[in-house]
Amino acid sequence: MSNEEDNNDRPINWKISILLCLLIGGGAWATLKYIYSTEPKAQKVGATKKTAMLVEVFETRRGSYHPTISVLGKVEPAIDIMLSPQVDGEITYRAPNFTPGGFIKKDDILFKINQEDYQNALALRKIELLQAKTDLQLEMGRQNVALQEFKILNQKLSKENEELILRKPQLDAVKAKIEYAKAAIDKAEIDLSRTTISAPFDAQVLTRNKDVGSQVSSGETLGRMVGLDEYWVMATMPLSKLKWLDLPGREDKTASEAKVRDRAAWAKGVYRTGKVSKLIGTLEDETRLAQVLITVKDPLSLKPENSKMPKLIIGAILKVDIIGKDIQNAFRLERKYVRNNDSAWVNEDGKLKIKKLKIVLRDAKYAYVTEGLNDGDKVIKTNLSRVVDGARLRLEGEKPAKEMEPAK
Repeated sequence: MSNEEDNNDRPINWKISILLCLLIGGGAWATLKYIYSTEPKAQKVGATKKTAMLVEVFETRRGSYHPTISVLGKVEPAIDIMLSPQVDGEITYRAPNFTPGGFIKKDDILFKINQEDYQNALALRKIELLQAKTDLQLEMGRQNVALQEFKILNQKLSKENEELILRKPQLDAVKAKIEYAKAAIDKAEIDLSRTTISAPFDAQVLTRNKDVGSQVSSGETLGRMVGLDEYWVMATMPLSKLKWLDLPGREDKTASEAKVRDRAAWAKGVYRTGKVSKLIGTLEDETRLAQVLITVKDPLSLKPENSKMPKLIIGAILKVDIIGKDIQNAFRLERKYVRNNDSAWVNEDGKLKIKKLKIVLRDAKYAYVTEGLNDGDKVIKTNLSRVVDGARLRLEGEKPAKEMEPAK
């Protein structure tokens, strides 16, 4: 009997346990909800502090300045020729220095062409002249005989017939033959002299196309040479900046100085000096920029005074800094201190003032201002996150000025 009663009580105990758990959990949830709903909320009370912005400034001063106009330029030879013979023949000699990179002096013999044919031609022309002179002597003898016979006849003839009888046409023909022979000799001598090819100026050889044993014709290229006295740097710049250059002209103006340097190959601060020589009267096709010719003397640093200077390389792209005309009665600001819309930030009595500027020129580093600033203005160097007219400012060492404003 006892076993059967135990088995009948088990389902009842299990249901009671579940019911008690649910009641306990529900009560805990209701208690927490009440606590959170009745918890007091924190409120912000008081004020925040507004502090003046710390800035660095510099004072402006009017003055006269020479702007530096920075452009790019390409190195080109001022004298560039293709050396060619003026006669045909076989090359029998070539100067040892006539190789790519070699230097040659003016009047150095560079090539010789076989002279035998030209010497023979000259000898023949001299024989022809001798024959013509002999013919002249014979003709003069015939003329004397004709003159004697004419006198014996003592006849009146027309001028044309008289000249025929006195052999004037034959005499003129012989004289013309002599002149022709002389001209032929001159031509033969010139051809002979042209078999020796000399350097027309001090030069560097860039290419060599022919060597000893080559057969050459008149006008055929022997090699390429460039002059050593000066190179050109062909620079391009916007049309708006041309007015700031001093160009040599009829008024004998002093040309603007230019500093050229190869940023890729030369040490920092090393440059060569040149002069603005000419304004090329055409725009570059692709960029539509103006072209300015700058001359650099002794480009390969061959003179003793330039021996430590770097050499210019044809075809190199150089940075060119041209010293422009004087800008008078202007302020000069570093470009980083020119703010949006060509303005400057000025500290006026501890408050920010935004001033509009009139800029006449910008170069690589500076902006040149003619209006918008006054002497002694304190231009702000510091980059500010909050830029509003009237914002409070302070300088290093000044006691911070603070204002109280209610929190929102």
